[in-house]
Amino acid sequence: MTEAASLNQAPTTGRFAPEPGAAPLRRMVAAQSAFETRQLLRNGEQLTLTLIIPLLLLAAFSLEPLISFGGGYTRIDFLTPGVIALAVMSTAFTSQAIATGLIAAKTVTVIGVELLQAVIILIVAAALGWSPDASPAAIVVVPLLILLGTAAFSGFALLLSGTLRAEATLAAANLIYVLLLGVGGVIFPLTKFPRGARSFLELLPTGALSTGLRSVLASGSAFPVRDVVTLAVWAVIGITLAARFFRWE
Repeated sequence: MTEAASLNQAPTTGRFAPEPGAAPLRRMVAAQSAFETRQLLRNGEQLTLTLIIPLLLLAAFSLEPLISFGGGYTRIDFLTPGVIALAVMSTAFTSQAIATGLIAAKTVTVIGVELLQAVIILIVAAALGWSPDASPAAIVVVPLLILLGTAAFSGFALLLSGTLRAEATLAAANLIYVLLLGVGGVIFPLTKFPRGARSFLELLPTGALSTGLRSVLASGSAFPVRDVVTLAVWAVIGITLAARFFRWE
């Protein structure tokens, strides 16, 4: 038997053969999450939306008496919770509607970016003189509000991106962002609006999130029941509609 024939008949150990099947889901999610986070931080438009705009608004409106906030709040006390709410909306809704990928990976990315946003916003707010007036329950209630807000905004982001064309999604997401920035209690107090409009605006996701965070972080409220329930209802509606109507192109 020739040497070549012997080699052809030699058993293979399989040491160098690739493993069959796809990579484990956990590894796929981790890899995709890392990729999407890097892409977001490198994307000038999304970085501006998720971090630069909230920080500029926080600095500009806290340092200059551009509007009167009332309610016994200092400028920085009013603005910090609202800017956190804006950061949640910009990441969980606008950014996710514009770029939707593997859902589990996108969820991990959104949560990771929100944590980064919160840390940076709190550092800047502290440097501007912010000192929260919060009860011990805030350590649980604040993450709960942010989680519910994230679920609500993510559900509607998926609904938007799964039912509209890319160009329409981009336009709609940016339009909704601007509208909620103006009437969601982020920068402008809802008390400035007529009573009838105020009752409606407080029930919007941004209004409930900003009001709830402000109640906990600036007014010492232990548990803003109305805002928690409002966000939970929006989360259920958004996720249910997304599950029903979302379609991959």
